Amino acid sequence: MTTSDNSESLSYDTFSASLQRSKELEADLQKNPQNHRVLTGDRPTGDLHIGHFFGSLQNRVRLANMGVETFIVIADYQVLTDREVFDQIAEYTLNLAVDYIAAGLNPDSGNVFIFPHSAVPELNQLLLPFLNLVSIAELERNPTVKEEIEASKMTRINAGMFTYPVHQAADILFCKATAVPVGKDQLPHIEMTRTVARRFNAKYSSDKPVFPEPQGLLSKAPTILGLDGSKKMSKSRNNTIPLKATEDETAKIIKKAVTDPERLITYEPERRPQVANLLEIASYATGRTPEEIAQEIGDGGAGKLKAYLTDSINTYLKPLRTKRAELTGNMDYVRASLDKGIQRAREVGEKTLLEVREAMNMYR
Repeated sequence: MTTSDNSESLSYDTFSASLQRSKELEADLQKNPQNHRVLTGDRPTGDLHIGHFFGSLQNRVRLANMGVETFIVIADYQVLTDREVFDQIAEYTLNLAVDYIAAGLNPDSGNVFIFPHSAVPELNQLLLPFLNLVSIAELERNPTVKEEIEASKMTRINAGMFTYPVHQAADILFCKATAVPVGKDQLPHIEMTRTVARRFNAKYSSDKPVFPEPQGLLSKAPTILGLDGSKKMSKSRNNTIPLKATEDETAKIIKKAVTDPERLITYEPERRPQVANLLEIASYATGRTPEEIAQEIGDGGAGKLKAYLTDSINTYLKPLRTKRAELTGNMDYVRASLDKGIQRAREVGEKTLLEVREAMNMYR
């Protein structure tokens, strides 16, 4: 059997192999940014927080500032798979765009395009041919989908949840992205996308491949624990510091953060994960090491640590929050930026869809 029969086994690379490819990709991005295109994004489920900022937004801004053409998809269709927020999606989409622009993703740069994928029919039309290239068993085995289903606690799993990885493949391949910034937990989606691209090319366009096989760009993004001491900072757990929070709101949130009863502040991630997490967040905001900060606080206890963290976050985010306030006072600009992103995404998507239809011998 050959790959053109779609019987090629979908296997997930070892982390070491993915890491090596990521290192090679990063090196080439540094040398030849004009040869690459980035696709990344988020689901509009609410306000972005410092976990998003330190974990991914900073890296996106870095890539865009290097001159890499960067597409930022606001995955509004995908949010319907496990959230009952359809009545707030438009508002969340605009707020997400505000956070992106305030964080430094400049839609006027000529190489940053922010768009909701429901507004790009050419992208979504790729979902149908792509679904024919994967099996139900492969979708069921996807470890990220399994985790998302478990986290959603849904008793009735809709088809959209199972096809989520294929829709992500359409997000990535519609613009022929070569680099997708991801965390380790998202690598299975990249492997699914690479498999879809490989199978499409083998079946329909072996002489002239339509799609590149994108690479996951593993960031050095930190894993930020929730302020309640849980494993992940998450909007659904209400354990975050939203980017749009005021200085007073930030202080109140941090005051409630979980630490431990020991008064002497030390940086011991294994033994004191909650204290270490606060020290690490302060480190990201100040550029100092967690050890240095811990030594300065000494026996000042959790109160002094939280005061230090509050001051660090408020100082660091002040320019972003100032920009955010300007943007919320000029939503016409935000909407125009989204319209610009939609226009560019549709231009690119239309060209790709035409290539796909020609490769598949569809009537025109």
